[in-house]
Amino acid sequence: MNRVLHSSLAVGTMTAAVLAANACSRPRAEGTASTELPTVAVARVTRGDVAQVLTVTADFRPFQEIDVHAKVAGYLKSINVDVGDRVHAGQLLAVLEIPELQDDLQQAEAGVHHAQEEINRAQADFERAESAHEVVAQQDIDEATGRDRVAEAQVATAKASIASARQQLSIAQANQNKTKTLYAYAQITAPFAGVITHRYADTGAMIQAGTSSQTQAMPLVRLSQNSRLRLVIPVPESAVSRIRIGSPVDLHVQSLHKTFTGSVARFSDRLDVETRTMHVEVDVPNANLELVPGMYADASIVLNEAKNVLVAPVESIDRTQKAPSVLVVNRDHKLEPRDVRIGLESGERVEIASGVSADDLLVVGNRSQLKPGTVVSPKVMEPRTSAEGVH
Repeated sequence: MNRVLHSSLAVGTMTAAVLAANACSRPRAEGTASTELPTVAVARVTRGDVAQVLTVTADFRPFQEIDVHAKVAGYLKSINVDVGDRVHAGQLLAVLEIPELQDDLQQAEAGVHHAQEEINRAQADFERAESAHEVVAQQDIDEATGRDRVAEAQVATAKASIASARQQLSIAQANQNKTKTLYAYAQITAPFAGVITHRYADTGAMIQAGTSSQTQAMPLVRLSQNSRLRLVIPVPESAVSRIRIGSPVDLHVQSLHKTFTGSVARFSDRLDVETRTMHVEVDVPNANLELVPGMYADASIVLNEAKNVLVAPVESIDRTQKAPSVLVVNRDHKLEPRDVRIGLESGERVEIASGVSADDLLVVGNRSQLKPGTVVSPKVMEPRTSAEGVH
């Protein structure tokens, strides 16, 4: 009886051992195996545009700005504008009172009138002399010879008087025109359309002539053309060779939370010896005066651009070796190192000229723990859309 019992126990123990061995030899679930693979962040190689952009902070300036002076001295009789007024070209800004010029103008007009009267008198004398000469010529030759010579002399004198009177008239008219021109300067007008940004004088103030070199003449107003502004950008020496007239420029004004567009209008074509920068100017339309001179803007100038090329994140490039390289996750999910040739590079993306193809998956981030040939589980990262640039 005991032998039978021991045999049954032995058989049961062997059966349990076989079942346990079979259980251990069964393959694991596929899901369990995949979760044990190292997960790596990857980015897909795509086609797109790469632009190298220079971003510099600059301030807006009026397109042109002047202090309006008087050309002649006088008392400010009236001023028709104040700070903030928008004026058009030719608009009357102020009127000066100049008593001396009023007297000069009256004298010039009298001189012209006198010269005209002298011409009339000389013309009458000429006509009388000419008539006397004709009468004398018809008389007997013996009696008229002497008188004829006198009449001829009188005609010549009358002609000379007419010429002299006409010359005096020309002088008087020139003097009158000069006085009128000076008197017209008593009305001060706007040389161009703009905004009055400062007013220096009030009614009754004595205004010196702006052409005087002996005194510091006080201007009447300051006029700024703000319907178009200039943005003067200091471009560093490293980017000077890539500046072109007409290059597009994006202008982000932080105070307005808006972005405006413009283009390079002109540049100085020389470097400032102290800052090692070149002044580049962008003309910005400002018809509604939304932009104010003195505002700051982040100006982004496209220096180089490549369109429809293979691009990848900058983080996917390994620069620790002599040549740049990438880690590609191939179709078997294995890591495969490849040397690449890179082209244009922006702040976040780089052009890959050779070494990879479109839709290849490139490892981004830290690669210190990854070895070629390792099977990994790739996790595709979404591309970032932040602005690219070189500061």
